[in-house]
Amino acid sequence: MKSTLLKNCRIVENNKLISCHLFLEGEKIGHISDDPITADEVIDIKGKIVIPGMIDCHVHCREPGNPQKEDYLTISRAAAKGGITTFLDMPNNTPPTTTVERLEEKRVLAKKSLVDYGFHFGADGKNEQEIKNAKNIASVKLYLDLTTGGLKLDDFSSVERILNIAPFCAVHAEQENLTNVISLASGLKKKVYACHISTAAEIQEIRKNRKSVFAEVAPHHLFLTEDDAASLGMLGHVRPALKTKADQEALWNAIAGGLVDTIATDHAPHLKEEKMEKEIYGFPGLETVIPLLLHAVNEKRLTLQDVVVLTSRNPAKVFGIHNKGQLKEGFDADLAVIDLDLEKEVRGTCLLTKCAWSPFEGKVLKGWPVATFIRGTLVYRDGNFFPHQGKEITIIARRPQPPTREQNLIPENPEGENSPSLQREKEGSLSLQQEEENNG
Repeated sequence: MKSTLLKNCRIVENNKLISCHLFLEGEKIGHISDDPITADEVIDIKGKIVIPGMIDCHVHCREPGNPQKEDYLTISRAAAKGGITTFLDMPNNTPPTTTVERLEEKRVLAKKSLVDYGFHFGADGKNEQEIKNAKNIASVKLYLDLTTGGLKLDDFSSVERILNIAPFCAVHAEQENLTNVISLASGLKKKVYACHISTAAEIQEIRKNRKSVFAEVAPHHLFLTEDDAASLGMLGHVRPALKTKADQEALWNAIAGGLVDTIATDHAPHLKEEKMEKEIYGFPGLETVIPLLLHAVNEKRLTLQDVVVLTSRNPAKVFGIHNKGQLKEGFDADLAVIDLDLEKEVRGTCLLTKCAWSPFEGKVLKGWPVATFIRGTLVYRDGNFFPHQGKEITIIARRPQPPTREQNLIPENPEGENSPSLQREKEGSLSLQQEEENNG
C-alpha cells in the first residue's frame, strides 16, 4: 500500500486554521500529525490550506442523451479542477433515469469519470417497482415543477406513494408545491431534501418545518439576482429563476442561522449557442462554486468552516455517503488544496465544461482551488491532470440526521450556558446519536 505525506498543510479545525502534516495510507487518511512521517512519496503543500473535497450533490451530466453538452469525462475534469471530489448525478436525462436498466447504462458510462460519483433515480409516477429495485441510489428525485427532461409529476397521490416506498427523496418543488410536499412528508414522518431553495418565503417554510426537510442552496442564487438575469439576456434563464435582492439576502441569513444544510451547484450545462437560440434553462457551476465561496470567506460573509460543513460534511451525512466529507483518520483522502490569496478572473474560454461559458463571466474572485486528491491520488494540480479512475460511492442504508451547522461550529469550550451557538444546538434538530437511538 502506497503512503503519501502532504507536508506543511493547514487545515480547518474548530473554526481555526492549524498547521499539520497529512499522512495518507493508500486511499485513506492515515494520520494528522504535528511531525513529518516517513512516506513513499512526499508532497510539500507549502502552507496552503487543505479542506475535504466538495461533494456536489446536485449535478446534471448530459450523458446519455446529450453528450455534446457534457459527458462523464468532461464533467469530472471540470469537477476536479473546481475542488469537487464526488458528484451526484440527477436523473432528468433523455431518456430519464427511471428504470434499473437505464441506471446500469449510466454506471457503465460513468466509469470514465476521474472523480467519484453517485446517482439520483427518477420518479415518473408509474415506476414504483423500478424504485424498489434500484440499488445504491442517493435519492429518488421528485420533480413537482417544470424541468429539463419532462419528469414533472402532476399527481400528488403518486408523490405520497413514492415517499412511502423510497429510501430517501429529493424534491424540485417551488413555492406552494414545496409547502405541500413538506406537509405531506411531515404527515408521513419522512424527511425530504429540498433542492435549490431560492426565496424568502421558502426559507420561512423550512423554518416552520425543520424536522421534515433538508435545505439546499445553489451558488447562483447566492451571488446573482434578477438584475443579473436581465443583463445576461438569454443566458440568464435558469430554474428556479434568479430572484430579488431581498430573496438573496434571505438565503444568506438562512445560512448564518443554520437553516441551510448544503450548497450544491445544480450544474446544468447547455452550449452557449443553444442558450442564445431559444429559452432553455440551466447554468454551469462546477469550476466556480468553490472560488465563489472562498471569495465570500475573504469578504467575511462565510468562514472556512462554513464552506467545509456546507459542501462536504453535511452532504455526506444527508445522503449517507460512506467515509467521505471529513478530514478524519480512516476517511477517504478526498482533498482540495486551496489558495485563499489567489485572484483570477472567471473566463468561459478557460473552463473545462463543454459549454465553455459562465454567468459569472468577468468576475474577479479571490480564493481558488489549486490541487485535488481523490482517494489519496493527486488528480489535478495547477492546470495539470494525472491519470485516475473514479468509482461509484457507497450509500449506507441508514440516513442519520446531520448535525445542524451550529452544532458543527460549537467550540470545544463554549462560552457558558448562554453561548448563542450552544443555545441554538439545544433548540435545533436531533443529534446523530439521538437519531440513531430513536431509529433503534
